[in-house]
Amino acid sequence: MAPLDVLAYTATTALGAGLDAQRDGLRGRRSGLRRNDFGTDPLDCWIGRVDGVEAITLPAHLAELDCRNNALAWLALQQDCIVQTLAEVVGRHGAERVAVVMGTSTSSIGATEAAYTRLTTDAEGIRHFPADLQRPRIHTPHSLGDFVQAATGLRGPCVTVATACSSSAKVFAQAARLIQAGLADAALVGGVDTLCGSVLFGFNSLQLVAATPCQPFDARRVGLSLGEAGGFAVLERTGAGPGADLQLRGYGESSDAHHMSAPHPQGLGARLAMQAALQRAGISAADVGYLNLHGTSTPANDSIEAAAVAAMFPASLHASSTKGWTGHTLGAAGIVESVFALLALDEGLLPGTLNSEIPDPACGPQIRFDNAQADIRYAMNNSFGFGGNNCSLVFGRAR
Repeated sequence: MAPLDVLAYTATTALGAGLDAQRDGLRGRRSGLRRNDFGTDPLDCWIGRVDGVEAITLPAHLAELDCRNNALAWLALQQDCIVQTLAEVVGRHGAERVAVVMGTSTSSIGATEAAYTRLTTDAEGIRHFPADLQRPRIHTPHSLGDFVQAATGLRGPCVTVATACSSSAKVFAQAARLIQAGLADAALVGGVDTLCGSVLFGFNSLQLVAATPCQPFDARRVGLSLGEAGGFAVLERTGAGPGADLQLRGYGESSDAHHMSAPHPQGLGARLAMQAALQRAGISAADVGYLNLHGTSTPANDSIEAAAVAAMFPASLHASSTKGWTGHTLGAAGIVESVFALLALDEGLLPGTLNSEIPDPACGPQIRFDNAQADIRYAMNNSFGFGGNNCSLVFGRAR
């Protein structure tokens, strides 16, 4: 594929708002996980909660779209010169030529949950959402894309991708296709997911939530820690602007079609996605310096992903899961972990795997628990969702 310049990128997670907070947390091996304090009857587990979301006040013209998920989107959007970079891109191409492609798993379902818990009954006995939540635009899967377009004033194609935990990785692929097809010259990509009852109790019903902080690729792991996050990146057709040091070089997508929630037992879909990303980037597996793994800390996911990586990559690869820092941020995992891959490229910061000490026997030498510092040319990110919906991305330094 033709590379796309990455002009700016950011993430807001349980580690804090913006790149400085992510960098400091990764370097200091400081986890953002805490005991669950979300909801009126908190599940006994650990979560990656973003502080300050409840204090966000949206501008008046966005009031109709106010909800916790969009408040987190607004907070993340203000970080690391995203708004300023968008203004420059709009100045070059016009707002109609800049696409918005957002990924989310549950969108604003937290607001819908709240509306159902506060149903009112009218004089005819008909039940309604409370007056303050009678705002149809937030009760749809497209709530996030709608909000980001309204918040930025961009008027190009606007898409919300909802493919579970691969959602905000697939936004990069979607944006690349829109630009390649000539429908846009640049794109704001990203993803946001916030904690809510459906997420916490839904995953718990699948017996996937650990009562203790998650331990990806550790032989003692028992399940995941859920988190919330938001992040963005500004992509532009190479040669259309001043250029950038970092680029999107390839993407790969696949579908296991194996099971609603379990990965293919031989990791077939994961391998196909990784192979396609490498092929589009025009590189070999040996060229990759860092791979951010999906690594959810569930027994099935980690062993299958580790085996797929061991079959494809040399022992020199530094591969890790960063979910011990942020929790599994679901539809936002793709953008957050792409940001970590971009940091690895930009600064040589190769994260290890927090909270893990005893490698699963299924792990090859590629799976690293300790941080490292190294200059690398290419970094990858894996994001795998329910139903075997897989996406791998390759980022690289500009030639």
